[in-house]
Amino acid sequence: MQAALSQDSQGRASASPVFLEVRGIHKRFGGVHALRGVGFVIERGQIYHLLGENGCGKSTLIKIISGAQPPDEGHIFIEGHAHSALTPIESLSAGIETVYQDLSLIPNLTVAENVALTEQLVKARGSLARPLRQAELNATAARALAAVNLPTNAEFLATPVGGLPLAVRQLVAISRAIATQAKLVIMDEPTTSLTRREVDNLIRVVADLRKDNVAVLFVTHKLDECYSIGGQAIVFRDGQCVAQGPIQNYSKTQLGNLMTGRDIDASRYRHAGASGETLLALQDLCCRSYFRDVSLTLNKGEILGITGLMDSGRNELAKTIAGVMAASAGTLSLCGQPLALTCPADAIENGIGYVPEDRLGEGLFLDKPILSNMVAAILDKLRTALGTLDHSRARGVAQELVQELHIATPNVDLPVQSLSGGNQQRVLIARWLTIRPQLLVLHGPTVGVDVGSKDTIYRAIQALAERGLGVILISDDLPELLQNADRIIVMRDGLVQQEFAADAAQEEDLYRAMLGNEKGALRV
Repeated sequence: MQAALSQDSQGRASASPVFLEVRGIHKRFGGVHALRGVGFVIERGQIYHLLGENGCGKSTLIKIISGAQPPDEGHIFIEGHAHSALTPIESLSAGIETVYQDLSLIPNLTVAENVALTEQLVKARGSLARPLRQAELNATAARALAAVNLPTNAEFLATPVGGLPLAVRQLVAISRAIATQAKLVIMDEPTTSLTRREVDNLIRVVADLRKDNVAVLFVTHKLDECYSIGGQAIVFRDGQCVAQGPIQNYSKTQLGNLMTGRDIDASRYRHAGASGETLLALQDLCCRSYFRDVSLTLNKGEILGITGLMDSGRNELAKTIAGVMAASAGTLSLCGQPLALTCPADAIENGIGYVPEDRLGEGLFLDKPILSNMVAAILDKLRTALGTLDHSRARGVAQELVQELHIATPNVDLPVQSLSGGNQQRVLIARWLTIRPQLLVLHGPTVGVDVGSKDTIYRAIQALAERGLGVILISDDLPELLQNADRIIVMRDGLVQQEFAADAAQEEDLYRAMLGNEKGALRV
């Protein structure tokens, strides 16, 4: 077996066996050269962060390693054995487990079946032409779930995955990788739906995997988490590997430059203040058991950040303001006029736009054109006298928004799923700009978005606020809130706990307010 010199957590040189090497990998899709001679080495028991903008080739490389796609050129070496291509079962059998961004869980199967099914698939070489061994499934799943601090009781094991919250489904998908006793675990954006507390839990899980000599490859845009975890950075740009080395050797500015080819400013985006004229007022607002007695105001031109743990009530508050969930008590007023929001149409009629957290599942029509996605909220206003869509007007609206939000597309007739994550998010923001909103509720606006697209989205948010829009920014990305908001409200246990001036607050202040009396660590 090969060995290579690496550095341990204290920076000392140590020998680690090479588990996987990709060498000279090329991949083309029509005229697009997605991967251009990519090569790097992954050693057992080491942590790697695969960094780069959306569209740089990261996902394509993962699909090649996991057997979902073959390379056009190059080889994959697993423990010294060369492969020109892998099948999914060959990849799994070799000890490679991938947690994709869409989780790839089967919603109508139980937690136990989702966690332990892969193990039985590998044993049967891809065939399930035999009964599942339920007791064996439950035992395997319980061990893996315990490793990520999820319940292991019979009721949870028998729960269909489709009914679980997104953050719990994410941890179920990660526990599936643990269940296979993998040698390399690839995690594609594993923390997009996790709160800070859950991220800390995941970091602990990764540390345990490393102790067991398992290699972990993260695909992520969250640089703060990369620094917390440590390990090696592998940086992609335009289908090429442009740098690899200990992540602590690179500053955020250096990584941003390597990924994008330009300097990304990490300072505060927010400079302009609000007008002082009240736009939104909530008074003792309640929504069943989710949150209660929420009172707050938002001025025109102000950006208000709201954060908290997953069960804090912040998500439900966002949905209530957007009319997705109905309030059970209290009042909501817009420009001094009380509103009764019973459905999203009520919110839209009153100039409230809502960008949901899950843009793929709740926001976009992925197989529909970019144009159709943009004008979906104003179809009534784009009708001809015969009741059909005025395509010329619709195209004019879409083209104007493409320019305003810097959406990278050659043609608005392309399906929205052809765009990168950052451009998809801008299409969703564009949809709500078509209603000429007074208030925009942005729930996790940069989840799964690369550093370059984040910069573009942040600048767009600031420009909207400067035009007088009120913006509510719901996020657990604390640097995002500190960079963009005027004020930040922290929720816990369904209540507003504290309010901070964003230009004076620190991450630690927000995190302590989120946890309350619970213990949590900022670093491993």
